[in-house]
Amino acid sequence: MPKIKTNRSAAKRFKVTGTGKLKRNKAYKRHILTKKSAKTKRNLRKATMTDPTNVKVMKKITPYL
Repeated sequence: MPKIKTNRSAAKRFKVTGTGKLKRNKAYKRHILTKKSAKTKRNLRKATMTDPTNVKVMKKITPYL
């Protein structure tokens, strides 16, 4: 069997936790921040877990994470 290529863009965006879950950063915090409240921007700083519906695909495109 040939080796599977890792999707490099996904590998930079996701990290695997100790329990095997995928950690990601939140979107919508790069620009147009003036209309967003301080509370919204503060909550966007925190990392979160990838939704279970997407985990199967993410694990397939990042096999060696």
